[in-house]
Amino acid sequence: MRASQQLWRKYRLRLRRRRLLLRALHKRRELTSVISLTDQIAPSDILCFATVRNEAVRLPYFLDHHRAMGVSQFLIVDNDSDDGTAGYLADQKDVSLWRTDHSYRSARFGMDWITWLQMRYGRGHWCLTLDADEALIIPHQNTRDLHDLTTWLNAQNRPFFSALMLDLYPKTRLSEAKYTPGRPFTEALGYYDAKGYTRERHPKYGNVSIRGGVRKRVFFKDEPDLAPHMHKTPLIKWHWRYAYASSTHIALPTELNEGFEPRHNLPTGVLLHAKFLDEALRQSTSELIRQEHFTQPENYNAYYDAVTSDPILWDAFSQVYRGWEGLEADGVMARGAWA
Repeated sequence: MRASQQLWRKYRLRLRRRRLLLRALHKRRELTSVISLTDQIAPSDILCFATVRNEAVRLPYFLDHHRAMGVSQFLIVDNDSDDGTAGYLADQKDVSLWRTDHSYRSARFGMDWITWLQMRYGRGHWCLTLDADEALIIPHQNTRDLHDLTTWLNAQNRPFFSALMLDLYPKTRLSEAKYTPGRPFTEALGYYDAKGYTRERHPKYGNVSIRGGVRKRVFFKDEPDLAPHMHKTPLIKWHWRYAYASSTHIALPTELNEGFEPRHNLPTGVLLHAKFLDEALRQSTSELIRQEHFTQPENYNAYYDAVTSDPILWDAFSQVYRGWEGLEADGVMARGAWA
């Protein structure tokens, strides 16, 4: 690419980032503070940001898992839950809570709300941005935490950490994947696809695009281009000028998207994705009606229909979850130079 084209691309991306920040400033008016503990945030605290709706089942483990990893405070937007989620979160001693009944889709699937909170409270902090059905796993999970990881990343001048979203599923039909709130997701969803992932570098955003996993294998085998992207950069040392452009798949500026770049030899993690609990049948029906989760929701009607048919996702090549060492052995995460 010629130098003039590169400059033009950088200029356009800079304009896009500014527009995203302006959107977030506007969308902050859609948030109402329920409880704020933000005055208790210390300079060295690691923060976790999330938008949730009807996640009372997953939240106890989500919070406990990331507390154990070193998160000091959770800044959460509740999008009009009606299952007790808001009350549960309001009772937590480390959760700042906002509520909104505005459209999740019109807020860039919650990212406008999160961007505002990160601009306001995340500056200078390592910020973890997750969904409530995700649990981050890092190399050396049993002996090191996020403070150890971010100390190393700071020393390397790498203000980001990337992770593969790994769909978990049961050996049974989804309706039989009974889950006890507060327990690890892997107790009900003990399997994942270890093979079949494709990687493609995208020069525009400087990221490595990853597709694969059980959703591509089962639900999008005939339309692989509609399969979800599995690469994410969920952990970033935040600057008020940063913004996520597409969920946590793409961040701006583009230097933040280099976590999977092989030449950097950086550690990468896994986001255990607990989408397919037994309640996925009910949630898929609700999501199909609400049409709030995809830019072109009509393209995913067949997907929702397939999920509500109560399928068996396991096959003879499914891998049982064996901890972070097993994930590394399967090639879906790496310790890199963080030995």
